[in-house]
Amino acid sequence: MAFAVCLQLIPPLKEMTLKAGLGGFDINKKGTPMGEHKVPESLGIVPGVLHIMCVIVFQVYYYLSEAPDTPWLVALADYNAALAATIFMLFLGFVDDVLELRWRYKLILPPMASLPLLISYAGSTTVIVPNPFAAVLGRVVDLGVLYKVYMCLLSVFCTNSINILAGINGLEVGQSVIIACAVIVHNALQLSSESGAAHLFSIFFLVPFLATSLGLLYFNWYPSKVFVGDTYTYFAGMTFAVVGILGHFSKTLLLFFIPQLINFVYSLPQLVGIVPCPRHRLPKYNTQTRLLEATPNMNLVNLTLRITGPLTERSLCIVLLAFQTLCCFIAFGIRYTWVGEMFYED
Repeated sequence: MAFAVCLQLIPPLKEMTLKAGLGGFDINKKGTPMGEHKVPESLGIVPGVLHIMCVIVFQVYYYLSEAPDTPWLVALADYNAALAATIFMLFLGFVDDVLELRWRYKLILPPMASLPLLISYAGSTTVIVPNPFAAVLGRVVDLGVLYKVYMCLLSVFCTNSINILAGINGLEVGQSVIIACAVIVHNALQLSSESGAAHLFSIFFLVPFLATSLGLLYFNWYPSKVFVGDTYTYFAGMTFAVVGILGHFSKTLLLFFIPQLINFVYSLPQLVGIVPCPRHRLPKYNTQTRLLEATPNMNLVNLTLRITGPLTERSLCIVLLAFQTLCCFIAFGIRYTWVGEMFYED
């Protein structure tokens, strides 16, 4: 239902955003007829609002239908903290699309949005030491407040990692859809574990997210009829941070973010100012060959083009999403094999 409603709402709302001045030209189509028309921006607000409404409906039904003493019941404080964090980041993303905030504000505000999560977090602050180092450090180490600092940094990373691996039609939403599918599969496999209630909470959060994101992807796929904006990337990133923290699988979540981690490390010299960083770190569109070519900008999009050579925008997006899918399979291989046993099994 959320998918169908999203498909129905985006067409009229994209006209409203254009009238409000929220539109931009597709830089990767400059010099072509498609590059001459403004594309509506910030349409990530549609799946964001729909997702929040679905989660609230789930919350009401869940707490009215389940017995108070059931082991599947998630603390109401956790549910409300998750909602508060995602609503704040959705609002921040929309404000960024309208006001174009500077990077220092983008780094300061996500930790503030994560405060409800950190306050309501009642899980363990210990980490399991891999077997090779357990004899020296002990099997379990309590990090205390440092673990909450790690969770705060996780929320900052998730909200910005999808935002900086972007710039071509369908990439932001496509990678989010793939990660959401992987996390839902992981949650389903863990429902019989001691933390089954936390994984059920994650499923409640991610199923409507996946449905609304698929609706947005329909319009954002090449050639894009709408741009998702920072509204969607911040909202998506915080959604993953929320389920990873309150679902108690933050380490596993990072395994699904392998391409985003690679992109962040590779982009770091530009992000910290060692190498000049333009506002748009996009590939260059060649009007003669109609292909995208790599530029000196340091991100995974341009790195892929250096490896493969010039590609069409659609093909480039498919290659990057295929890599995201491959990394998720690798993540499952790590998590559910002997490698994972070093971190998750005694």
